[in-house]
Amino acid sequence: GMYLSSLPQALNGFVLVVTSEGLIFYSSHTIQDYLGFHQTDVMHQSVFELIHIEDQPEFRRNLHWALNPPHTPEDEPSTEGGKSLGSSAVIYKPDQLPPENSSFLERSFVCRFRCLLDNSSGFLALNLQGRLKFLHGQNKRSEDGSALPPQLALFAISTPLQPLSILQIRTKNMIFRTKHKLDFTPLACDAKGKIVLGYTEAELQMCGTGYQFIHAADTLYCAENHVRMMKTGESGLTVFRLLTKENCWKWVQANARLVYKNGKPEYIVVTQRPLVDEEGGEHLRKRSMHLPFTFATGEALLYQSAYPLLGFPDPFQSKGKTSKSKKTSCSHGGCSQKNGVDPSSLLGAVMQQDKAVY
Repeated sequence: GMYLSSLPQALNGFVLVVTSEGLIFYSSHTIQDYLGFHQTDVMHQSVFELIHIEDQPEFRRNLHWALNPPHTPEDEPSTEGGKSLGSSAVIYKPDQLPPENSSFLERSFVCRFRCLLDNSSGFLALNLQGRLKFLHGQNKRSEDGSALPPQLALFAISTPLQPLSILQIRTKNMIFRTKHKLDFTPLACDAKGKIVLGYTEAELQMCGTGYQFIHAADTLYCAENHVRMMKTGESGLTVFRLLTKENCWKWVQANARLVYKNGKPEYIVVTQRPLVDEEGGEHLRKRSMHLPFTFATGEALLYQSAYPLLGFPDPFQSKGKTSKSKKTSCSHGGCSQKNGVDPSSLLGAVMQQDKAVY
């Protein structure tokens, strides 16, 4: 709060404070209205993970007091959670720098930031306006253990170049978040999610892997992005239909991220934005141009499916031919292996749905 009093109130935009080595020291919670990321998703992360690769050099330049940062080797990854950045950051003593009120330290520049809400390119161009100021209270130590002087950090208000469309403003306020186990079993849902979907948290938790809430025509596409998230840490934008408590299908645009603890994936957080049906239909048309799925049968192991998923038999006509499929042990203890279909497989999830919803 103390540092931010000098910044004008961000009426249209959000406040961002980025350290000299590119770590996000602070973001106002309104970042969620513009980029879809929650404040806690971005704090203490590398800002470069949010910035379009072509705009990263420009941002790096603006972090440097003389707009002339030390050269980083091209092949050095800048997104390693800020570790490689930290090592290349030069430590300056205050007497090597211009006075803090110098116009030399004012900043105004444009960068494209990754945006979970923007349904065109996945990026939103932001104008960052502010200045470099000393960031106190860091209490950082150098290699030899001596205290480091406060370093200049960028304090800026980030404003979209284009005004948000009416549609975005109407839907951005209903962004909701859910938390899942690694197999996607729901663990928690925030208040807005309960309003949008109509379920209580207990109702979401008692149903199995969570694929029961996904439209059959979207399950493979969601599973593919789930696999991508398990490999890369993030699903990328995924647009699909969720079953509400009223037995209606609701289109959402989601991005799932792995949350790690002690270097190991611990759970999944999904940020979801409801879409109007026209937007959902538009995504479905785009998606059908990318068929067939590249879902490899080996990855079906993640879903413990004994079926070749590409065959995807009609879930509602079990002709008794399924008895040959291997019975996989069911993690839920007493749940029945109807027709040898593992209830936690994709097919099992679809078979648990009520036929009437289609």
